[in-house]
Amino acid sequence: MELSVYNIKGEDTGKKVTLNDAVFGIEPNEHAIYLDVKQYMANKRQGTHKAKERSEVSGSTRKLIRQKGSGGARRGDINSPVMVGGGRVFGPRPRDYSFKLNKKVKALARKSALSLKAQENAIYVVEDFTFEAPKTKEFVSVAQNLKVADKKMLLVLGSQNKNVYLSARNLPKAKVVTTSELNTYKVLDCASLVLTESSVAAINNF
Repeated sequence: MELSVYNIKGEDTGKKVTLNDAVFGIEPNEHAIYLDVKQYMANKRQGTHKAKERSEVSGSTRKLIRQKGSGGARRGDINSPVMVGGGRVFGPRPRDYSFKLNKKVKALARKSALSLKAQENAIYVVEDFTFEAPKTKEFVSVAQNLKVADKKMLLVLGSQNKNVYLSARNLPKAKVVTTSELNTYKVLDCASLVLTESSVAAINNF
């Protein structure tokens, strides 16, 4: 698959880049994508939720009413789950939600996500660029020139570029990552995937 390379003014440079069919042209595996996104979301969970159970609630252990004959539910003390302010039955406890996923499955999921973007014609290639200083206005201008300003975009750089990253940091619809940070969730979470020339070479070797 060949794509034209644009400059930051949105002009066609006449250059072409070839996207590796082994990365951008496979049949997407939806189950692999599901597992990878599930793991990504699970790993982000703090898991610090906690509710007090019966033995942890502060209160008297005096028996409130007799066991039988009242016509109501039996309850031993004020900490009982059937009482307002009592403990919770099987409440949430701190836990780790992360789980293991094989590297080959994660690689397949990432390739599947990139192939989906290629099928949607949502991939754009731009020349490597930088800014002299962090300027949000300049980044917005680049996005407008490439006609992706009104969509959620993900810019993939070949290597770290602090000025470009800081220029996009305040924009809610723009994210900047390097090829080493690229994952399935980030690819699927954008409407337009903008690759720099140097990043294409790295992604072709995924």
